[in-house]
Amino acid sequence: MRKKPIERHQTLREKILEMIRDAILKGTMKPGERVSEPDLAERFGISRTPIREAFRQLESEGYLEVIPRKGAVVASLSERDIEEFYAIKILLEGFAAKMAAEKLTVKDIDRLESINERLKKLAADGDVKSFFRVHNEFHDLFIKASGNDKLYEMINQLVMRFKRLRLASLSQPGRMEISVEEHCNMIEAFKNHDGERADSLVRHAATIGAGVLIQSMSEAETAANTAESA
Repeated sequence: MRKKPIERHQTLREKILEMIRDAILKGTMKPGERVSEPDLAERFGISRTPIREAFRQLESEGYLEVIPRKGAVVASLSERDIEEFYAIKILLEGFAAKMAAEKLTVKDIDRLESINERLKKLAADGDVKSFFRVHNEFHDLFIKASGNDKLYEMINQLVMRFKRLRLASLSQPGRMEISVEEHCNMIEAFKNHDGERADSLVRHAATIGAGVLIQSMSEAETAANTAESA
């Protein structure tokens, strides 16, 4: 009998998470804008506990910044944030791919191919959220296969902190389709146990992802400046 309130609590928390993520990614909520606990509590008719839990998760994913005595605001992203995140991701994930190329089994590679087929369908459907989730499965598999638990932990912590950046990059037009092609090339390198090639391909994919995101931010800023001066 006590399950229902817990399930409702979790459902509302997920709903709040999705609503805020979507609003930030679509630009409805701007960097620096305050996200009000009381307003959300009133809107959903709930206590502030699930809202605070949602805020903590969104802060860990890079969407919000919780400022003492001010509360939660939408976190700002700069070109430097993108460059620094991808610089570290390139090094760590490239190294993981290099190590994994020597250890991936035939079964592992079959799984990678199966995951990439799912990604191809999701890209055709334009389902960015599902694509992002399955895309993580692909990378998670070969990073785990590197056999280095500390490396796996470091990459996980990094990508969680910048989840917002990665989702924003995959949301750019044509980026999902390009990602599927990148994965096809990675799979070939893994089949050939070519660690250097796998490392190079992962680094190249991350570099492209960063470039697409920086260009998108630059275009959005130019459009905003043009609108203000009109």
